[in-house]
Amino acid sequence: MARVTDPERPEPERPASVADLGYARVDLDRAARTGDPEVVYGAGKTPAQVLGILRTLHERHPDRAVLATRLTGATTELLGRDLPDAVLDPVARTAVLGPLPEPRGRVLVVSAGTSDAPVAAEVVTTARVHGAGVEQVEDVGVAGLHRLLAVRDRLDEADCLVVVAGMEGALPSVVGGLTGVPLVAVPTSVGYGASFGGLAALLGMLNSCAPGVTVVNIDNGYGAGVFAARVARGRDR
Repeated sequence: MARVTDPERPEPERPASVADLGYARVDLDRAARTGDPEVVYGAGKTPAQVLGILRTLHERHPDRAVLATRLTGATTELLGRDLPDAVLDPVARTAVLGPLPEPRGRVLVVSAGTSDAPVAAEVVTTARVHGAGVEQVEDVGVAGLHRLLAVRDRLDEADCLVVVAGMEGALPSVVGGLTGVPLVAVPTSVGYGASFGGLAALLGMLNSCAPGVTVVNIDNGYGAGVFAARVARGRDR
């Protein structure tokens, strides 16, 4: 949304770390402060706005990947046409522009079912953009516990686990009871009416009896991916 300016109160000169596109002030200095550049959250933005911000970030950080998330079909179409070098993932609803960093550490993304795939894919892309090596274990929900137990050894090999589940959200508690690896749980909005759009899974994870389970917001694959990548990078030092 464009800002309304008052001619009698001119805005202060913007710092060099901020790019003013008229509809957004892009934080160009975030990588220096936190180790990771700003990410474009596509929801609520027009395709042209996402394109402009992504280009600006890429110009500032041409040596590393920049990320846009929660893209609509129209935005994905525009980016594919105007940014042919961007890597687009229609499942994760993401776009990555620029080279991925050398992976450090290992993140294992564990998801309960196929319906959780979009959020799990967002985790995977985010963690890779933020510098972690990533592997996936899919479709190991608690309704078929033998599937999880069959990959039990892979849990301990990771530096950080991201466990993605909807319905009653029980999978992180089970995984947290099998390993002491740092774990972040992601509730998804998958489930029937009484799941309340992921609220049941969120509450189940927050009330986990397994120690060491950290929880992000419903469908927040991006937040979980950043957290996991930072943990993995730190443990890789």
